[in-house]
Amino acid sequence: MAMGTQENLKIGVVAKRSNVNVQTIRYYERRGILKPEKTLESGYRLYTEDSVKTIKFIKHAQELGFKLEEIKGLLNLRTPSVSRCQTVRKKAKLRLEGVQTKIAMLKQIEKTLKQLINNCQKNKTSNECPIIESMED
Repeated sequence: MAMGTQENLKIGVVAKRSNVNVQTIRYYERRGILKPEKTLESGYRLYTEDSVKTIKFIKHAQELGFKLEEIKGLLNLRTPSVSRCQTVRKKAKLRLEGVQTKIAMLKQIEKTLKQLINNCQKNKTSNECPIIESMED
């Protein structure tokens, strides 16, 4: 590939390079977060290596808990600007707060389940089930 030119890649190659399936790429297209570089008369969609980077970016952002609409906004921030880092930091901070809230909720669920299991173990001789009874209340 010559310097300054972008190789045209078919969807299968992009899928393989970005470690996703073809349907994922088509889904991203339908959601408006990925566009082919060009579409041939035959209907083949051609992409560039930047498409592979974009898909990897999307997958990593999803792993961090960002939703596709949020990722769409983050993709727009890939272009260097003065305020870009502050904007991304705000979005990451909000995501972190959401994760911390979920962790607190999961810890409460863990505590409750441990109590229910403990109550159930103490109640071996009865035909009543403290776990079921607590869910019925």
